[in-house]
Amino acid sequence: MISTVLVANRGEIACRIFRTCRELGIRTVAVHSDADENALHARVADTTVRLPGSTPQETYLRGELIVKAAVAAGADAVHPGYGFLSENADFARAVQDAGLVWIGPPSAAIEAMASKTRAKELMGIEPLHEAEVTEADLPVLVKAAAGGGGRGMRVVRELAVLEAELTAARAEATSAFGDGEVFVEPYVEGGRHVEVQILADTHGTVWALGTRDCSLQRRHQKVIEEAPAPGLSEELAEELRALAVRAARAVAYEGAGTVEFLVTPSDGKAHFLEMNTRLQVEHPVTEAVFGIDLVALQLRIAEGHPLETDPPRPRGHAIEARLYAEDPAHDWTPQTGTLHRLTVPEGVRLDTGYSDGDDIGVHYDPMLAKVVAHAPTRAEAVRKLSDALQRAVIHGPFTNRDLLVRSLRHQEFTTARMNTGFYTRHLPDLTEPTPDPYAPLAAALADANGRSRYGGWRNVPSQPQTKRYAMADTEHEVHYRHTREGLAADGVRVVHADAGLVVLEVDGVRRKFEVARYGDRVYVNTTALTVLPRFPESTTQLAPGSLLAPMPGTVVRVAEGVAVGAEVQAGAPLLWLEAMKMEHKVTAPVTGTLTALHAEPGQQVEVAMLLAVVQPAP
Repeated sequence: MISTVLVANRGEIACRIFRTCRELGIRTVAVHSDADENALHARVADTTVRLPGSTPQETYLRGELIVKAAVAAGADAVHPGYGFLSENADFARAVQDAGLVWIGPPSAAIEAMASKTRAKELMGIEPLHEAEVTEADLPVLVKAAAGGGGRGMRVVRELAVLEAELTAARAEATSAFGDGEVFVEPYVEGGRHVEVQILADTHGTVWALGTRDCSLQRRHQKVIEEAPAPGLSEELAEELRALAVRAARAVAYEGAGTVEFLVTPSDGKAHFLEMNTRLQVEHPVTEAVFGIDLVALQLRIAEGHPLETDPPRPRGHAIEARLYAEDPAHDWTPQTGTLHRLTVPEGVRLDTGYSDGDDIGVHYDPMLAKVVAHAPTRAEAVRKLSDALQRAVIHGPFTNRDLLVRSLRHQEFTTARMNTGFYTRHLPDLTEPTPDPYAPLAAALADANGRSRYGGWRNVPSQPQTKRYAMADTEHEVHYRHTREGLAADGVRVVHADAGLVVLEVDGVRRKFEVARYGDRVYVNTTALTVLPRFPESTTQLAPGSLLAPMPGTVVRVAEGVAVGAEVQAGAPLLWLEAMKMEHKVTAPVTGTLTALHAEPGQQVEVAMLLAVVQPAP
């Protein structure tokens, strides 16, 4: 019997595993980098161990230190979570060599399937050799052989850039997984990403737990997932389940895993992509539909218990949305800062690695939480999840919440006609700002509550008081007055106003606004505003063509041939920043001459730091 589990991971997945361990009476051990010293997963574990590392990202890739931590903390088992070392066969062997229980598949199965190139060979799929790629093969997809999560993936549509994209993918894969192997495969336009959850015990039983659709993706990383995959014929669903079981049996698999496919739209044919020899981020939708706890079953399998002959029967439909601290409208730029508050309505599941007051840094994936809804039908699950996200209280950095709500309500999604090109087609419409026009007024009235009638900007209370806000990249100026009857504003009736709640009557209809303020940020219902000074401040003048860092991060590399004096074209890549596990290309703002370059590989930069100056061509 397992008594103490060390989770070789961080954030949301560590907290999720700890939750099941507590329910089973199993003690928990967390490991953490210096950046994660006060992270939620480190706070909720029974025991914590600090891991040294040259960078926060590299810390969780130090397998020998994790094994040493498990032994020192008295753990008798290790759960890898997902990402980092979860698909590293050497790490699995090291855990077992130390006399610890490995809560995962055999190392031989990991070796066979964790490398996507070897997995394809095992499934009888002929690889596409990078040196032999021709114009006729385009477009192709460059992928990291180890790991997942969109790291080390590039779509290549021009043969001339293939070598550069291979180099970039190798560097990103090495940073994320400690393995720089990449490969090339045909890129299927408009396909659906469908996968099968498998679970296998040590006695020869293999479960294929239905299908999941994960087609809504950005940067090859999943955003919305659901189970079962809608719109599949029973024949295709059965074929996928059979292929998944075949893959598991081919490597004598044990534990939880996922077999992924791409289904082409024209003929509904299934193309094997890979097998992930670990728990997936989206596993909660399968748990909801089958009424099981996959982590608890992983633990039971690791203890040697057999599965039932047949899995439970599925029930209803479940959908999961990944809440990211990012700005989808600006190239999915990750956001940092303090997460003041995160709550969702009752009736949906929230898996997160953050609690109120935690800081969101630049070192790791920008996912804040997963929100999961389960209902008898798909339509009901979609409605339930979109409403829960709309009502969620999120005070902190900008998130993709509005994008998620609009995606769930988009006709292409509600009718299950989506594919992996969904965001390529619809992103501009999904990110078009639609702020509440009364949010600035509600913020101003909440702020004015409790002030003296003779306070504010002017000494005459009957004259308008002025407040300015930035909302959805637009500045707004609002006016209100102090009267004998209380606060007043033109065009509305102020029914109630205090620091946290404002009720306005507009055209005979009463509207409620919940308001919270943290420094110069104000949240009105789900709208975020920035308080501006009444009189605009003069701004520092920057030279034309100045290029500022869009986010805090690390300069990964500078483009070949980019140096002071070089001629560059507008849109040409100058350098790459890494933040929150993703690389972000920084391009020339104008066509001209590079007159200054303040960035070099390995350099840490802050948001709005001057990176370079391109003097515009005359």
